[in-house]
Amino acid sequence: MELGLIDSIFNWFTEHPEILVWLGGSSLLIFTFSLLGISWLLAQIPENYFLHEKRRPSLWKVKTPILRLIILIIKNAVGAFLIIGGVMMLVLPGQGILTIVTGFLFIDYPGKFKLERKIVGSPAILNSLNWIRAKSNKPPLKI
Repeated sequence: MELGLIDSIFNWFTEHPEILVWLGGSSLLIFTFSLLGISWLLAQIPENYFLHEKRRPSLWKVKTPILRLIILIIKNAVGAFLIIGGVMMLVLPGQGILTIVTGFLFIDYPGKFKLERKIVGSPAILNSLNWIRAKSNKPPLKI
């Protein structure tokens, strides 16, 4: 029965090759975004970002709640797009797992900051992040 499902999916893609072109193009776009975007985003993180136990909202977030809401919606939509694209890249060309992780870093969810601190606290990860930051002439992250 599973073989019949696989055959029907394969036949559907054979009948609709334009879908594969769109999927391949979006995979390439997401792959490029993830490579270029991660380096830029790492350079934007303040060096003392992980020093505090809790994340405190910045001044602009407190003064402009409507702008904060708009940015939050856009950021979560980009994160969802990256997660969906990463799942597609598990079977298409691209760095699926890296793109999925990047998507989860964009989306807001409870416990995210604690998880980020735990991951960045790993010496291998911290050294890699600081190496990328050094390429952007930024000071190393402090834990």
